[in-house]
Amino acid sequence: MDYVWANGPVTSEDCRKALQNTWPMKDSTVRTVLRRLEAKGFLTHAIEGRAFVYQAAEHQRSVAARAVKNIIDRFCGGSAEQLVIGMVDHEVLTPKQLDKLAKKIAERKGQK
Repeated sequence: MDYVWANGPVTSEDCRKALQNTWPMKDSTVRTVLRRLEAKGFLTHAIEGRAFVYQAAEHQRSVAARAVKNIIDRFCGGSAEQLVIGMVDHEVLTPKQLDKLAKKIAERKGQK
């Protein structure tokens, strides 16, 4: 998905070539992964000649926000506060990062 978000629209061949150094796959495997991502609603495709050209169905931030919401619901009883506290306790977020986030949230809140 990172490759599609950064470079889309792309073909399966584009993906295979771009990923061959870090994750070498046969073209059929790449096509299978792309079809599965499309079936899950992450991608859409158009047909150009004989090639399927894929693009992201949603922006990266939207997908990430939905995934985090699912994590909050499943593992934190719906409490974003519990997630953030756990991230601080396990040093995923530092106090400095929290301060920076608080400032960004305050700025956005002021824009509305």
